[in-house]
Amino acid sequence: MDYFLTSPDCDTISKTYNGQIDSHLIQKTNDGYREILPNLPRGKGWMTEHLVQYQGVWLTPNFALKGLMWVQDHFKPRSTDICLATFPKTGTTWLKALTFATVNRTRYGFADHPLLTTVPHGCLPFLEACPNDLDGFPSPRLLSTHFPYTLLPNSMTVNQSCRFVYICRDPKDVLVSKWLFMNKLRPKELAPISLEEAFELFCQGISHYGPYWDHVLGYWKASLETPEKVLFLKYEELKEEPSVVVKRLGEFLGHPFSLEEVSKGVVEEIMKLCSFENLSNLEVNKSSVLKLSTQIIIDNRHFFRKGKVGDGKSYLTDEMIKRINEITSEKLLGSGLVFGS
Repeated sequence: MDYFLTSPDCDTISKTYNGQIDSHLIQKTNDGYREILPNLPRGKGWMTEHLVQYQGVWLTPNFALKGLMWVQDHFKPRSTDICLATFPKTGTTWLKALTFATVNRTRYGFADHPLLTTVPHGCLPFLEACPNDLDGFPSPRLLSTHFPYTLLPNSMTVNQSCRFVYICRDPKDVLVSKWLFMNKLRPKELAPISLEEAFELFCQGISHYGPYWDHVLGYWKASLETPEKVLFLKYEELKEEPSVVVKRLGEFLGHPFSLEEVSKGVVEEIMKLCSFENLSNLEVNKSSVLKLSTQIIIDNRHFFRKGKVGDGKSYLTDEMIKRINEITSEKLLGSGLVFGS
């Protein structure tokens, strides 16, 4: 079974972000959004002035919350859908590139691959940004989201109509990477968030799509209950043994690598194409932007910082590290999950 995108140049994705959607459904979602927004708990925002807590999760009000309400009420999943799910700054860009390259490896050559001219986020539609427009995509569809498993509608989870690929990362690295990233996107009229403030917010669970530990555990438990539907990956394992993880990814996606492909070095070619060194030095990822909405426009270069394991320790104090480790031990107790490789 092929999981190809509609357009060889990813044009369909860029059009989707700016496509036309049912005005009646938009109005219905907007009315519901305006009704609940004033009563939601608020917390300090990282990229925006504040976040709101909805169904136990912290979200940006105008983008993530409204997108979630749309998905919960109107999104129509298909049995062939594959959804890449991540918490921000856990390896989203890398996972998107690897997935796109793996499932499309017989469609594109490595010399003129779409990833050479399109940021990985532009090759997989973001569920929060364009749920209704996805109805026009032919099956099967490759999708992506930051939503926790617990917030997704039953049509995607309980009914098991979708398959998910999830990746987690050590929370210390997630915190630091997210803090640096969000400060780059924070409006100039808002003062930058200090590391100490970001640390406190993160530990309290007040961060985009947080609490982080709850986000991870939702997909972890789903992967134990239905491993054929949820593939759970670790960033550290991907860094340590990328070829092993890419082969697992291909198998799960229904595109296993043949012995001939392995012997010809196809796996290595994909890893090279999707490597931090290659992607971060492409002109499109140094000078172009990704437009998720009229308010959210991100320089592609911000998606590429270091891509290293353990860099969070270079920023955090011993006391910070101790506290995060203690929270992690408490949250993961009895789950069977351990961060790292």
